[in-house]
This record gives sequence, C-alpha cells and structure tokens, in this order.
Amino acid sequence: MSPQPASAPRQDSASEIPAAERARSARPVVSVGLVVAICLVAANLRTTLTGVGALLPEIEHGSGLTSSWGGLLSTLPLLTFAATSPLVARASHRWGSARLLVASLGVLAVGTVVRSLPSVGFLFTGTVILSAAIAFGNVLLPALIRRNVPAHRIQGVSALYVTVMGLMAAVSSGVSAPLAHTVPGSWRTALAWGVAFTVAAFLAWLPRMRGDKPQASTGGTHSPMPWRSRLAWQVTFFMGLQSLAFYTAVAWLPSILIDRGTSSTTAGWMLFYYQVVSLASSSLLPLLTRGRHDQRWTAAGASVLVAGGFTVLVAAPALPVLACTLLGLGGGACLVLALTFQSQRAGSSGEAAALAGMAQSIGYLVAAAGPLLLGILHDTTHSWTLPLSVLAVLGIATAVAGHGAGQDRHLRQDSR
Repeated sequence: MSPQPASAPRQDSASEIPAAERARSARPVVSVGLVVAICLVAANLRTTLTGVGALLPEIEHGSGLTSSWGGLLSTLPLLTFAATSPLVARASHRWGSARLLVASLGVLAVGTVVRSLPSVGFLFTGTVILSAAIAFGNVLLPALIRRNVPAHRIQGVSALYVTVMGLMAAVSSGVSAPLAHTVPGSWRTALAWGVAFTVAAFLAWLPRMRGDKPQASTGGTHSPMPWRSRLAWQVTFFMGLQSLAFYTAVAWLPSILIDRGTSSTTAGWMLFYYQVVSLASSSLLPLLTRGRHDQRWTAAGASVLVAGGFTVLVAAPALPVLACTLLGLGGGACLVLALTFQSQRAGSSGEAAALAGMAQSIGYLVAAAGPLLLGILHDTTHSWTLPLSVLAVLGIATAVAGHGAGQDRHLRQDSR
C-alpha cells in the first residue's frame, strides 16, 4: 500500500463517518492528566459507602439505631441511585457533562461532611446527599470516557477506573474501623476521611469545565426503554440481584462476623479481603473469557459461587475466609458481566443507553431490598441463619437470570 498525504484519509473518512466518531478518532493520545482525573473520580464512587459496613456496629451503638434502621441506612444509597440515575442524561444535555460532574463532586464533599455531624438526622440527610452525587458520577464518568478517549483506548481506561473504584472500596472497608479507634470523633470522623479524594477530584476537573458545552444540539437518537423484552428483564434482574448480594455483604458482613466472636477490626479486614478477591476476579475474567460471546454458564457459575459463600456462612461460620473467597470470586465476576451485558445485548448506542437506564434504575431498586431485608429478618429472628439462607436462595435466582442474560442475543432478536 503506497503512502498517501495525511490530509487525504481524513477528507475521505469525513464524508462517511459521523461527526462524533471523527471527534473521538481525532484524539490519538490519552493524556496522563485526563487518566488521573478519571481515576480520582473513580476513587469517590464507593469509598464513602463501603466504610459504613465496617462501622455499622459502632454507628448503631453510638446513635442508638436498631438493626432495621441500620439496614435502612445501608439501603438509602441504593434507593437514591434508583431515583437519581434517570435524571442524569437530561441534566448533562442541558448543562454539559464536565460541568455537571464538577457540581456533583462539590455536592459529594458537602454530603460527606454533613453525614459526619453529630445528629442522626444529619447522618441520614448526608447519606442521601452524597448518594445522589455518586449516582451522577456513576453515569457521567463512562460518558466522559466515551467522549474524551479514543475508541481503541476506551476498554483499557474503563478497566482502570473500575480497578481504582474497587481498590478504594476495599481500602475504605479495611481502614475505617481502625481509624475510628484512633482519631478524635470516633466513627463520625472515620466516615469523612474520603472527602480528601473528593476535593482532589473536584480540583482536577475544575479546569476541564472550559469548553464543555451542552449536548442537546448533537441530534442523537433516543431508544425507548425495552420494557417488553424478556432479555432486557434478564439483564436487569441479573444487575439487581448481583448488586443486592454485594451491597448486603458490604453492609452486614462485619456485623455477622462480630456477632460470631470476631473483633471489629478483624471483621473490617475480612470485608477488605472479600473486596480484594472480588477485584482480582473482576480483573481476570476478561482474560479468561476473551473471544467468548455466549456467557450463560459463566454468569450462572459465578452466581452459584456467591450462593456457596452465603451457605458457608450459615453451615460453617468458623470458615469466614472460605466464605469471603467464594463471595469475592463470584461477586467480582458477576459485576463485570452485569456491566458488560448492558452494552453487549444492545444493537446500537441508543439501545445501550436505554437498556443501561432500565437495568440501573430497576436493578438498584432490587438491590435496595437486600440490606433492609437482612436487618428486618435479623431483628425478627435474632439470628443470622434465616437472612443468610435467603441470600443463598437469591444467589440461585441470580444464576437463572445470568443464564438468560448471558446468551449471545440482541434486544432486536428478542421481540415478543
């Protein structure tokens, strides 16, 4: 193939490729500053949430909350995600994605501080505020990556931000309880330590507001929510049930272990271990499943591992390391698959946005039932046996949904 002038390919492609695609391909290099800014946002998407599970026994003791109220505290972020996520796309079209992200980071910092003030009312109010801000970040970050990163780099940058998000979630689970024992203000101060990352992310994105324009005039098409698609519902329930298992474990695993004689510090580090295993599993899964389009048995098998982890907590409570290993291996794989299905099962970018909106809004409502249900069941039975047994059964239900969601089909092939 003979070399051609640099301008010729661009002129030819400009006539055939949409403007949005040309804009993305025109960015051959991902700057270090952009990657750092993306990672700083990712560091905030779970840090302020996962530390609550390790601190929940002390929060309940210090504030007088019952297990049911503790479950509600753990459920509030998920309810807020479900209520807020559908609003993000319209808001970003009106004000611009980068501007909205900077605003959400500022709100996240305020909510984190409010949550640590000495009042139960502030505890719940701050939780709602920071959760709404995180919901915006959850939706905006993938969109900003898609807009600012060349197509061939999107997968690598996305994997990096998911890794940072999981790592910071694990660190938060591990350090929160020891921090509460060493800093003034006990658990209230420990709840707010992640605000340092929020301020750093805010400062990193502040200069990137320049030139950020609303997307309302781009002319993108919008697909309707696929409410009539059985495949879409399978993807949605798989997303919701795997999220239910994760957020329930994050909220209650330390309490379960402490109730069976483990110290609060050790229980916090067990939660850390669970999330490290989950992080390793989510990182390795793409390598193990490369080139496979049909992932039915992968999703079902990962879900069965999660069910096995909850079963071990019931039948062999003296083996928490085994339980956390199974929960982490299965949960990490399920997370990657749940996010992947939302794009793989769509036939276009418009369908992907509609499917993701459905899966995240309904899915988070399903997930929200987990922490609250466990708290109510524990208060009613004064035991963890029934709550954990319910989670094991739901793990099998996740396998059924995952088997359907993992089939190599698109929504258009699933018309009913």
